[in-house]
Amino acid sequence: MTRFEWRGGPASLRFEDVLDPVELLPDGEVWAAEVDLPERLRVTYYFVDADGEEHADPSNPAGAGPNRSIFATPDLEPQPHWPVVGPDEVLDVPSLRIRWNGSLGRKTIRVHKGGEPVVLLLDGDDWMYVHPAVAAFESAVKAGEMPSATLVFLPTPRDRGAEYSSPELWRAVRDELLPLLAENGVAVDLSRFVVAGQSLGGLSAFRAALDFPSLVSKVACQSGSFWWGRDLPEHGLSLDGPAGGDTAGLLRAGPDLSGLRVAFDVGEHEPRMHRHCSVVEELAVRAGATVRTNRSPSGHDRVGWRHALVRDVAWLLG
Repeated sequence: MTRFEWRGGPASLRFEDVLDPVELLPDGEVWAAEVDLPERLRVTYYFVDADGEEHADPSNPAGAGPNRSIFATPDLEPQPHWPVVGPDEVLDVPSLRIRWNGSLGRKTIRVHKGGEPVVLLLDGDDWMYVHPAVAAFESAVKAGEMPSATLVFLPTPRDRGAEYSSPELWRAVRDELLPLLAENGVAVDLSRFVVAGQSLGGLSAFRAALDFPSLVSKVACQSGSFWWGRDLPEHGLSLDGPAGGDTAGLLRAGPDLSGLRVAFDVGEHEPRMHRHCSVVEELAVRAGATVRTNRSPSGHDRVGWRHALVRDVAWLLG
């Protein structure tokens, strides 16, 4: 059992994805709960007070943005390369800022200039403001685990479901963003170009390799939303449809993926995702892709994805 304490009055304890909310009970000067957490779990959590305000755990130095904290069960080793960042710390953002006014509207692209390989990070806001990706990648470079790379942070779209389920994003990346990067001193060698995404972003990154193989041939995909299907209810948002959704259907059509390297990861504690991810992994291998798979000790949670992100980009660039 793990004990969580809060000193701000009545509140509930929330976990990202894996557990139902837990009401805290008064215990002397604190409000507390003892929670039976599963083994091998790294999770984001927070408190919600009586007014609905969300708070990080003030007794936990490991934060994920201003109102989230990170906990790991004792059977897990610390994640390499990711520094402990307190909830009150403000992360530095990459200094190169590029305005992209194109077919997808206005976007602000941030770029951390490193070596020649370019890594495009979908949902880049999370990797700048919540989880310090620049520090993690630089640590991996110093450890000799990967070459120095230039990180391009693509901002999180307002409608992730619409943008990440459409090939228009990657047409715009090819025709608009890459020339814009070149104008700003960031030349993209497509043979070393890595695209990384999580959840719907993971779906988008992998689908880019199917729709635009000359553009994307190296993909890091964490918890890809392969359940997505255009004909499913709620605009394709349902985990109860056919395994692998529309992506599995495309793979069964027999594309040649012999030029693709893809690293798949999904959380041990998100079992409803497993049948969708597993079938896509298997079909990608049959189509000739070079595939690496892993199961992280987390749920549908960036605190699990972040270790896979650095590890798998290093493999793709190795």
